[in-house]
Amino acid sequence: MDLDSIRNAYRRYANHYDRIFGPVFNPGRKLAIRTLDIGPGQRVLEVGVGTGLSLPYYHPESRVVGIDISPEMLAKAEERVRADSLSQVEELLVMDAEQLDFPDDSFDAVVAMYVASVVPHPDRLISEMRRVCVPGGDILIINHFASANPVLRGLEKGLRPLSKLLGFRPDMDLGSLPEMEDFQRVGVRNANIFGYWKLVHYRNGDLDEPVAATASAASGE
Repeated sequence: MDLDSIRNAYRRYANHYDRIFGPVFNPGRKLAIRTLDIGPGQRVLEVGVGTGLSLPYYHPESRVVGIDISPEMLAKAEERVRADSLSQVEELLVMDAEQLDFPDDSFDAVVAMYVASVVPHPDRLISEMRRVCVPGGDILIINHFASANPVLRGLEKGLRPLSKLLGFRPDMDLGSLPEMEDFQRVGVRNANIFGYWKLVHYRNGDLDEPVAATASAASGE
């Protein structure tokens, strides 16, 4: 996977994404936002916001920043924000998820929905998500991970050569995501039908540490 391949794939998807991927991925979007439980005044970063299908589900008094590598997808998100008067959306930006242009500790929570198998280097994605999230904040990743079923796993591996055309890696393994002493998994849950997609919930820091002040308070706002 490389950035040019990703941009090209999602340029093709942009006009049809909502119809093809909207309903099947919607349960995961709702689950992620319920799990985050972002309240009034709290600031959340959505990495790979795409056409903005998740944006209406955030608390109307929260502050949501969305980024995406595809200008075409982001244009659809901007249309949605205007059409639905989504005042919780602070900003939508074209940005590389592996090189986030935000200071450290900028967000109370960070979520990446259906992105981990899209980016060229998932380890860099997660490192950047951690960097911009306040200590004690929640980081969520929803993604398809390789099946434990040997037949399905074989099919997924067979599709690997088409990754650039598809715009994602079909055989990403859950075990490739980090689990470290100061970045522990709170849990892993099924996010969509048949458990084919999963929500991986991290806490940014030791689970026994108290949650830090919000990003808004830390910035003096």
